[in-house]
Amino acid sequence: MKIFLIAGARPNFMKIAPIVRAFDSCDNNTIEYKIVHTGQHYDHEMSKAFFDDLSIPDPDFYLNSGSGTHAEQTARIITSFEKICIEEKPDIVVVVGDVNSTLACSIVAKKLLVKVAHVEAGLRSFDQSMPEEINRIVTDSISDYFFVTEKSGRDNLIKEGKPDHAIHFVGNVMIDNLLYQKEKLEKSNDLSFKSVSLKKSLGLYIFLTLHRPSNVDNKDILYSIIEALNLISKEIKIVFPVHPRTKKMLDSFGITLSDQIHCLQPLGFTEALFLWKDAKAVITDSGGLQEETTALGIPCFTLRENTERPVTIEKGTNVLIGNRKEDILSAWDAFTHSVQKIGCIPELWDGKAAERIVDILLNS
Repeated sequence: MKIFLIAGARPNFMKIAPIVRAFDSCDNNTIEYKIVHTGQHYDHEMSKAFFDDLSIPDPDFYLNSGSGTHAEQTARIITSFEKICIEEKPDIVVVVGDVNSTLACSIVAKKLLVKVAHVEAGLRSFDQSMPEEINRIVTDSISDYFFVTEKSGRDNLIKEGKPDHAIHFVGNVMIDNLLYQKEKLEKSNDLSFKSVSLKKSLGLYIFLTLHRPSNVDNKDILYSIIEALNLISKEIKIVFPVHPRTKKMLDSFGITLSDQIHCLQPLGFTEALFLWKDAKAVITDSGGLQEETTALGIPCFTLRENTERPVTIEKGTNVLIGNRKEDILSAWDAFTHSVQKIGCIPELWDGKAAERIVDILLNS
């Protein structure tokens, strides 16, 4: 059986890593997996560095799709991936998450009568202004295997008419990767991160990520967010690895950050974990960090009006605060002056999701 694992953007790298390890550790000699890197994130800091950081083998195929509009990028991935599928004839294509690569490779596989397995299936924000929501819905509409991270994913898929036998509640590969990397970090005696000295000098701090187009592409919204963060940084320092898209828009709009916000270059997964695992809180618009902070019990404030990961709110440490200055400041004031939210670890977030996925694929 030949299986393709698709990686295109940063979250994909973290999600395929545990699956790669699970394949490598299984005894089945009939399985051949190959990694397809679509090149959706083509910058070294946001792509190759993550393969190195996560100990993922070099990709077997690199599509070099690059940037562009959603249509341009998706079209390039479809055209390139189709050629590889026709030549290689995979039996199953495993896609993860909700990026353009997920959608594009699913469409190609399905039209070539290749089975599609979607990891993180069934997640819904119910906000179709988000490109990721479109990618999730379309991918799930043509998938053959649905691997869900939380019970809401199963419920959504059943409501959409997906067959119960094809839906598998396996847990969360993001948490597999998190626990693996956390253990590796704790065992390391030689931390060469540039941020080691910064962390020692900070005392209490917030860890911030900000990259979502709905937050950074609009001048008024981005200004409102930064204005709130500049005020918060007067009380507590903020560590901010700046996404290239966000840096571009900050520069374009002429928005200035407080000198209490420590801006860093994009970080590899392990160095980012080294910083945020000990933060007083995380402020983010990322999907993955909502889950990871819940798994480690770190307070998380999400700069969005909705989330496709409701378990992080229902059981975890996540709070939705939107992107308006007054709402951000209100949430921070409540956090510092009232009882803090205590979360718990969601069901099956135990570091073994990838093993369950591989076992299902091997026995299908």
